[in-house]
Amino acid sequence: MAPGFSLLGLLMVVVVFLPGAYAPDYKTFLRQHYNNPKSNVGNRYCDTMMQRRGMTKPNCKAVNSFVHASKKQLRAVCAKGGKPYGAGLRRSNSKFSVTTCKHTGGSTRPPCKYRQNNSQRYIVVRCAGGFPVHYDEGHI
Repeated sequence: MAPGFSLLGLLMVVVVFLPGAYAPDYKTFLRQHYNNPKSNVGNRYCDTMMQRRGMTKPNCKAVNSFVHASKKQLRAVCAKGGKPYGAGLRRSNSKFSVTTCKHTGGSTRPPCKYRQNNSQRYIVVRCAGGFPVHYDEGHI
C-alpha cells in the first residue's frame, strides 16, 4: 500500500505547484486589484468599480486599490520585478499607477460611497506559485 500512497502524495504535490493551481486566488486578485488600462467610467470611478467588481455586497469594503499595470508587470513582482518584504510579501522594484478607493464612512451597507486617491507607488503583494494572490493594503 505504501507505493500507492507515495504516488498519490507525489501527484498532490505536482498539482499544488502547477501554475493553474492558484488560479482561483489569482483570479480573485485580478478581479479586486487589476484594472489596466484604467476604466473610463466617469467621475465616480471608485463607486462604479467597487460595485462592478462585487465589493459592495453584502457590505461596503473599507479600502481597495486598483493597479493600472499589465498582468505581466504584476506577475513580475513575484519574480525579478520585486524583492522580499516582511513575512512572505514582495515589494515591487518600480512604482505603479494605483487608484485607492476608501469608503467615506457612514453605513457599511449599499449604496456604498468612496473617495479616490491616484498615485504612483510601490506595491506590496503576497505571491503563490509565481502569481500575486493578495494585495497588502497595509503598505499604502
